[in-house]
Amino acid sequence: MNDDDRSPRAPRPGLDGLGDPLAHAFRLVQAPPEGAGAETPPAHRLHTDPETVGEDLLKLVLTVVELLRQLIERQALRRVDAGDLTDAQEEELGATLLALHDRMTELCAEHGYRLEDLNLDLGPLGHLLPPEH
Repeated sequence: MNDDDRSPRAPRPGLDGLGDPLAHAFRLVQAPPEGAGAETPPAHRLHTDPETVGEDLLKLVLTVVELLRQLIERQALRRVDAGDLTDAQEEELGATLLALHDRMTELCAEHGYRLEDLNLDLGPLGHLLPPEH
């Protein structure tokens, strides 16, 4: 079967609208300065249980979205502290980030997770997500 034979997939129930607040938050926050471009080592292979691969993938996607949400939130706080935003922009950004946090909490609950469950243990590096304050 090639790509032309596939019909478009219907969106999964419960995931509608998640990308909108995240995309909106990305537009409201400036991009970080470009890095030095250091090379990264090749990725290691993942070994997963075939029976739980769907749930594992869902948890990974939720983890990545939560990481992005926290990074955007920190960048927004830096911009607020620097005085780069108008009062209206601060209000809009705050409402957007709050809506995204609420939606993430709902999605986690819907699939039997808590936001704390998304924090991957990276061994000697510690945890992926810093604790929420």
